[in-house]
Amino acid sequence: MAAGPAADPALVAGVLHGDRRSLAKAITLVESTRRDHQQRGQAVLEALLPHAGRSIRIGISGAPGVGKSTFVEALGLHVIGLGHRLAVLAVDPSSSVTGGSILADKTRMEELSRAPQAFIRPSPAGRALGGVAARTREALLVCEAAGFDVIVVETVGVGQSETAVARMTDLMVLLQLPIAGDDLQAIKKGIVELADLIVINKADLAPERAAEARQTLRSALSILRPTSPHWQPPVLALSALDGKGIPEFWGQVERFRDTMQAGGEFAARRRSQAQDWMWHLIDERLRADFRAHPGVEALLPAMLAAVAAGSLTPAMAAERLLARARQG
Repeated sequence: MAAGPAADPALVAGVLHGDRRSLAKAITLVESTRRDHQQRGQAVLEALLPHAGRSIRIGISGAPGVGKSTFVEALGLHVIGLGHRLAVLAVDPSSSVTGGSILADKTRMEELSRAPQAFIRPSPAGRALGGVAARTREALLVCEAAGFDVIVVETVGVGQSETAVARMTDLMVLLQLPIAGDDLQAIKKGIVELADLIVINKADLAPERAAEARQTLRSALSILRPTSPHWQPPVLALSALDGKGIPEFWGQVERFRDTMQAGGEFAARRRSQAQDWMWHLIDERLRADFRAHPGVEALLPAMLAAVAAGSLTPAMAAERLLARARQG
């Protein structure tokens, strides 16, 4: 088997020294859809891998309008004030019509984006599912190697499908508005099952409703199975806009990290995430190779036309395409 391209030593050194241009260039390389860029990006990742893994990875999810960017900025300013270095990987939704993204998260974190201890990288979601971009895992690893010890992944915020972020972060945070529903409605939100910490933001706007929502979520969580036997997800109420409750939130993050490390679950999650990443890449590569197969490429238009006309079931069309691919 032919060896892949060697990692660019200057680029690797630049990332390890925290050079922002090198960091941005490395992330652009691993996000590229070009096969040659992907090969070079993988070489860079392999060189950086021994220097990664030393951060706390926090996933932030919540519906549009819940104030994710305001919360992330308030949190970021707090943690860099404590001496940490923060990287924010913000994922913006992509248009299903044009494929474009506004990538406005950086402009919404104006003060944080000017801080030398912070790095904000907005990326389009593209066709990736689960609320994250296709190469968020790779970008996360690059940021860790560059010396950022707190990594925040801010998801698209489009609903219950935002579960992929929980498979690449240490702590999953769900932001909610101060609107209380019954326990059943809370349980229906499948992402609640994956949350390690729930935050009711904008609690200052409606304190009584925030208290009701907090009690509702606590009741719902008591019914659901927690992600860890050593951790019962707390429900906090705060106001990110004026910073109230942010220190208490960070205290819970530190308590979570200490608890999970003491029980050995922190390392276990990382191992599970690495295996999940491997299978994701295998699935991705198999799909790409399938579409590029000459026999599949030749048969595909006829199969698509037959399925659209209703003369062939999707299952039968898929079987014929897979059989063509197996022919070699």
